[in-house]
Amino acid sequence: MSSKGSVLVAMSGGVDSSVAACLLLEQGHEVVGSHMQLVHVEGVEHGCCGPAARADAAEVARIAGFPFEICDLTLEFDEHVIDDFVAEHEAGRTPNPCARCNGEIKFGAFLRRADELGIERVATGHYVRSERAADGSWRLLRGTDRSKDQSYMLHMLGQPEIGRSMFPVGGSAKSETRALAERFGLPVATKPDSQELCFAPSGEAGRFLGEIAPHVMHEGEVVDIDGHVLARHGGAAAFTVGQRRGLGFSGPEPAYVLEVDAAANRVIVGPGELLARHGLNADRVSWVAGSPPADGPFEAEVKIRYRGEDVPAVIEPHGDRMRIEFRTPQRGVAPGQSVVAYRGDELLGGGRILGSFR
Repeated sequence: MSSKGSVLVAMSGGVDSSVAACLLLEQGHEVVGSHMQLVHVEGVEHGCCGPAARADAAEVARIAGFPFEICDLTLEFDEHVIDDFVAEHEAGRTPNPCARCNGEIKFGAFLRRADELGIERVATGHYVRSERAADGSWRLLRGTDRSKDQSYMLHMLGQPEIGRSMFPVGGSAKSETRALAERFGLPVATKPDSQELCFAPSGEAGRFLGEIAPHVMHEGEVVDIDGHVLARHGGAAAFTVGQRRGLGFSGPEPAYVLEVDAAANRVIVGPGELLARHGLNADRVSWVAGSPPADGPFEAEVKIRYRGEDVPAVIEPHGDRMRIEFRTPQRGVAPGQSVVAYRGDELLGGGRILGSFR
């Protein structure tokens, strides 16, 4: 079989990226597997980045018979993901480190690694699809399996990144991916999906933050909208807008986090109806096409959280910012999280939520 060209495949050690690599090999590509080392701690599992994950990725490469390397990106990860994680919490926002990692590391530093190796294309196990339009531009589409779609986390990708990237499992259902892993004889066929932050496993993001930035995590007050103290907390950074559980007190009616006041280290709570917002403002905005669909306001659907529903909205772009007005009020608009715009299956772009308005 003649070669279709070399591809550097990002291999996390999970089933999706493993099958992606094997599919490309089967299709005639020259595959080079690369495991990104992102965290420093050895001997401790960190989700998709730890000794066991690295060993799984290496074993898949051995079984399939393609070269494999470890790509040390710990310095880049610290600079672009961990530092941003701390800075966002310092500002009272709830960061989205996975989106940050995808933009700066998996489709930033990793593409630079491909350049160092003289490899033009890269591939990942993301559940998204790309296609070439008639005018030669690239479109990024949701994964066929909507329950696994990861396009929300890739809203920052532009034409250069998409043009060099391949997503071999994006058109498959997760069950089909696992069946392919069985056919390829991969030991990761039944490996569960990672659901944690790679640098703070087991849902211990607050504890991790306290270890690396203790100034962010210190005791403060949980108050109602009139300023009455209801409880004490161990760090306002551990809370996010819309949160209901873990507030430290109980009352006759459910209470939700309405605001995180980082400057005062205070968490303001209140009834759920006060969470309703008619829109939001965002920055760090990027568009897949390189520019928004229109110079002025345009209609689209937006998602304000990873597993959220599509919300019809009017988007008004302003350079690297945008203003979004929802067609129906939304609850739990959390500053720091991503807002992502779609038209049907097509991902248009997205940005970071700065704040919301009633």
